[in-house]
Amino acid sequence: MKFISPIIGFIIFVLFFGFALKNSQEVDLQLFLHYELRGPLVLMLLGFFVAGAALGVLALTPTVFRHRRESNKHKTTINTLQASARQATGQPQPDSVNTQQ
Repeated sequence: MKFISPIIGFIIFVLFFGFALKNSQEVDLQLFLHYELRGPLVLMLLGFFVAGAALGVLALTPTVFRHRRESNKHKTTINTLQASARQATGQPQPDSVNTQQ
């Protein structure tokens, strides 16, 4: 696995680099209110990919914080239960068994 991961990474890099070389022509991006953005196709695609990834991370942020808050609440409950179990004195009583029949 040590050798396969760098090889796959290199292959993916070569494929993306070849894609970038093949798509270097200028493109016009028509925006609202007659704004126009000009640039190489590869940079446009990269920019929109980065913007999409950033929006995805922002969309997951509330969920991550909620899970973190719930995890802290569970840890507090576990610590409270462990502390109360340590403070309990005496051995647990055995279950009563009826030996007479």
